[in-house]
Amino acid sequence: MTFPRTLAIDFETANERRDSPCAVGLAWIEGGRVVRRESRLIRPAEMRFSPGNIRVHGIRPRDVADAPSFPEAMAPFLPEIAGSLVLAHNASFDVGVLAATLQAYGLPQPAYASLCTVQLARRHWPGEGGQGQGTYRLSSLAARVGVTFRHHDAGEDAYACAEIALAVMREAGAPDIASLAKTLGLARARAGEGARSPDGIAARALRGVAPSRTRAPLLHFVVRGSTGTPYDVRLIDGRDGPRLRCSCAGARFRPDCRHVRALANGEIDALLSDNPGDVAALAGLLRAG
Repeated sequence: MTFPRTLAIDFETANERRDSPCAVGLAWIEGGRVVRRESRLIRPAEMRFSPGNIRVHGIRPRDVADAPSFPEAMAPFLPEIAGSLVLAHNASFDVGVLAATLQAYGLPQPAYASLCTVQLARRHWPGEGGQGQGTYRLSSLAARVGVTFRHHDAGEDAYACAEIALAVMREAGAPDIASLAKTLGLARARAGEGARSPDGIAARALRGVAPSRTRAPLLHFVVRGSTGTPYDVRLIDGRDGPRLRCSCAGARFRPDCRHVRALANGEIDALLSDNPGDVAALAGLLRAG
């Protein structure tokens, strides 16, 4: 089992949905140590932040109003995830966030292997957890291996996750984390797949239209709300034909919110995304459906 690289990843989410990341952190491991760390705030497609999530990570809508969208934030990192061994503490959560958000934006799923450091710690320190507390929380395990970090900061959490794996590797006498994962049988393969192929109105919408930076499989716009908050508006295939769906709170009660009506009427005054040509074509596409 060989990998071109090993890295740890951590996501924070805006609400209960897995496709609502508002921050990502990564830490790269080479030669038995962390050699690089990165973190990014992310503007979720739906700017809905649950109070419980805010209490955990402290990130609020205003903090990510000007942050890049998920495709923009992850563009430098997705090629490095592909084919790699990706560590995460409670990996089912972080892997689920990655998969769900890639799917939401219609981006291809990379093939890689994941390793959960919770499972790794349980296998190496059975029945102990951190500092004899009987738990395998990130904070407890970090304290056990002497790592100081700021919990629930995505970049800091990714770093702590990497250091926990390195501590287990050293104690186990393994040459590297990949070899340790193979010995313990804990690495889980994640098969890659292509982006979803649009059909029907989506395929017609994409023909002859220059791609924008953050487009999902259907047309995708970013507009400025009345208070300056950016919202995502997407053209989707509905039961009765193509329709626009907005991420603003008002759209949950009135699907034809003012952002949708403005775009449908060809207005670009509040357009933040760099695709005014798509707005010009939108009215015809809506009528064609």
